[in-house]
Amino acid sequence: MLMTFLTWAGGVIGLFALLFAVYVLYMYRRHMANRPKAARQELKHKPNPSDWRDTEVTFSWIGHSTILLNLFGVKIITDPVLCEGIGVRIPGFGQVGPKRFTPPALTIEEVQEAGIDLILLSHAHMDHVDLPTLRKLARLETHVITAKNTARLINALPFGMIEELEPGQSTNTAKDVTIHAIPVRHWGNRFPWNTDYGYNGYVIEKNGVRILYPGDTAYIPMTDLPTTFGRFDLVFMPIGAYSPDSYQQAHCTPEQAWKMFEETGADWMVPIHWNTFVLSREPIHEPIQRLREAAGEQRKRILMEEIGDTKTIPE
Repeated sequence: MLMTFLTWAGGVIGLFALLFAVYVLYMYRRHMANRPKAARQELKHKPNPSDWRDTEVTFSWIGHSTILLNLFGVKIITDPVLCEGIGVRIPGFGQVGPKRFTPPALTIEEVQEAGIDLILLSHAHMDHVDLPTLRKLARLETHVITAKNTARLINALPFGMIEELEPGQSTNTAKDVTIHAIPVRHWGNRFPWNTDYGYNGYVIEKNGVRILYPGDTAYIPMTDLPTTFGRFDLVFMPIGAYSPDSYQQAHCTPEQAWKMFEETGADWMVPIHWNTFVLSREPIHEPIQRLREAAGEQRKRILMEEIGDTKTIPE
């Protein structure tokens, strides 16, 4: 009787796994239909974090939504995704998901050498929470801040502290960095059933410097941010994955990104969330072209446009 039950249970589990694999493949192919083709791009810049001074604010765009930031000696990385592809690994099928067409500006090993103090995770989507990358970056000296109900994804990893924040909540790190979680317009599901996963943007503060990292967001008015937090120095703003128009329920257009940047009153903008993975239907280089047009005579306030570039603020 027991063997019969175990055989039946094994068959049910196997059938479920097969159906899940078919579902993932179907959804991926549906999602990728009519997407542009992207040729492999070579990097023009290579960051060297060992040269960055702890008395300054220096950062590099590593790719997609991953920024490496030295904030007065505190090494911070946002939504670290450093592998060649993202998605779901299915036994017998391999990994199903987009591949990078632009390599990361730093390898996982190079980021490890930088010694990360703080990781900010905005939401659980696979292009923002990449478990293979996080497994390699996990160390006791690193503090992770993530969205509501998403710590369960990484609780088994040996990070020194894993802390969840909801919009409106704040925390201070051991190295005197203040992180405020702010509301954005997006969603947090990693799979269809993760309906309780949260999603955040973050305000990052230390020594009077204030930086905004919104993660992913559709247009949301940001005129209240300078009133609530004060003057911003730098804003990292997503500009890709807005086509077809239905995607704009969760992703802003380049014009909307510029409008939100202006609403913050910040000095400088760095566009992110483009030129790494094909996630939507707009042409590969359209986001930056439209952003430049939206900025017009203020284009010099776009501080960085290329993966791997390094800047220091204030300049």
